[in-house]
This record gives sequence, structure tokens and C-alpha cells, in this order.
Amino acid sequence: MSAAPGEAVLDGWESAWSGRDGSAFATVCSPEIHYEDPVLDQPIETVEGLAGHAARLWAAFPDARMETTAQRLWSPDGRFGCAPVKLLATHKEELAGLPATGRFLVLHAVFYVELDERRERLLRVRGFFDRYDAAVQLGVMPARGTLGERALLMLRGFGWSRGAT
Repeated sequence: MSAAPGEAVLDGWESAWSGRDGSAFATVCSPEIHYEDPVLDQPIETVEGLAGHAARLWAAFPDARMETTAQRLWSPDGRFGCAPVKLLATHKEELAGLPATGRFLVLHAVFYVELDERRERLLRVRGFFDRYDAAVQLGVMPARGTLGERALLMLRGFGWSRGAT
């Protein structure tokens, strides 16, 4: 059984994230790339924008690397795929106003991808990961199920009955 055409593209995608060279995205991404993930306010629509997004990650997590965690899944025509990965990194520099925590992060993610018509480059990529889990690992938010989390939810208005005395 031969590998799906997109396997090499996704290998290049992971290498680009792990290699800390923004120009590597140009070899695996279409110039019209559409990229989204949970930390972005707006989708990224250029390879240069994606490289800049990655550069911010690399600045805060200089040892960041991405690894495959399970078998990738492909549509029958090989144009659409799903890539489960994990990001491993140490928070060593400031990121979006958050001072370096020095904590190690293991962030599981899934990328849903669409390849271009020739199955040679990524046209659309949407990443999914648990932002709250990342914040807990960095020590910014309380762990799930703890008193700290319950207090936070009460402050936000969840689990607090206004009629209770």
C-alpha cells in the first residue's frame, strides 16, 4: 500500500514548525494558504504571515518541536487530511505580555488540512488544541477540578446562583 500524496507535505509541515526557518513554509504551503488556530484573532492568508506567526512561537519557545502522535487520516481522494501531533517546548521568553515561565509544555493538537488540486501543497490548514490546558501547563490558569478553577468559574458567573444566600 502506497502512502497518500499528502504524507510528504505533512512531513514538511512538521519539519517547518520544528526547524525554526520561516522560509520552509513556502515549500509546503500554497501562496494562497489559509491558516487558523485557537490563538489567532483572524485567519492568516499568506505564507509570510504564517512564517511570522511561527517566528513568535519560536521566540518564546526556542526549543519548540512538533511530532506526529498517531496515524494521519486521508479522504479517499487524498485531498483532505487530519494530522494528530504534539508540540513540545519550553517557555523561555515573553509571549503576548506573558513573562517566561520556564515551564515545559506538551500540547496535543490536530491539524485538518486541504491540499491544492495537484496534492503538492497545503491550501487550507485549521489547527485545534486546548488553550486552557496550555495555560494550565504554563501556570497561568488553575488546573481543572481544583478549588482555583471553581473560584474562577464563580467569578465568571458559572455555578453561582444569584438567588442563593
